[in-house]
Amino acid sequence: MMTGANPTLRQRQLANRLRDLRHDSNMSIAEVAEALLCSAAKISRIETAQRRASLRDVRDLCRLYGVEDPSELMALAKDAREQGWWQDGEDVDFRPVPGLENDAIAISEFETTTIPGLLQTEDYARAVIQGFLPQIDPSVREDRVAYRMKRQNVLRKTKPPRYWVLLDESALHRHIGGEQTMADQLDQVAEMAAAPRITVQVVPYTVGAHMALDSAFMLLEFDPSAGVADTVYMDTLAGQIFQEKPAQLARFREVLNQLRAVALSPKDSIALVRQRSTAFKG
Repeated sequence: MMTGANPTLRQRQLANRLRDLRHDSNMSIAEVAEALLCSAAKISRIETAQRRASLRDVRDLCRLYGVEDPSELMALAKDAREQGWWQDGEDVDFRPVPGLENDAIAISEFETTTIPGLLQTEDYARAVIQGFLPQIDPSVREDRVAYRMKRQNVLRKTKPPRYWVLLDESALHRHIGGEQTMADQLDQVAEMAAAPRITVQVVPYTVGAHMALDSAFMLLEFDPSAGVADTVYMDTLAGQIFQEKPAQLARFREVLNQLRAVALSPKDSIALVRQRSTAFKG
């Protein structure tokens, strides 16, 4: 069991445990919902960590599954309902993600059009958010910028996760926030890539079509003792998507391996990043 009470991780631990208990009891989601007089959607959302289970939910599920001592699961439920810093704001994006990043031992990310949030400067982040949401209230935008900057603290921890970024070359060319903003942003990418646990590779235009041509995603990996499945996260216009089934993870790992093989070396990638920065500076 990991130390500390990261509510996001606790919620996912609890979801995994409750799902396993249902499987061990040979019950379907529909059967559990019928027994507890609730909707099947509620049980499904609890088991996929999309809904925080109440203490009453956990108590009733433990009784149904014949758990003699529910104290550990009740403690997980209580911790999962605590507030992490990423849950403080009412209007912030990607609220579940920092909770996962905080306890990941490795993060691999592929971006198709923009620099990833963990590497962004304030000005670049501001321009990205404004571009995605042209009608956003300025105060809300600034809250989101501050939130995104706070996310980056995960890379400054005493033991930060291994962070491997794969960037489509288009992210180095797209004008976001003006030439000075782009130059500063690319300089920051090059500087952060010098850290011992950060690797940046660029997938050049010359690669042509590849396995993730239109699919940005993040793979978060955890210590096996955490009791939490490795997770793929994608942010789309249709909403946030989390995938953690073994077959799904295997597919994304295959994609990452292919991208790492066809991308420029880390050294050549940073050389290209600096070249693009110089071009923006004129």
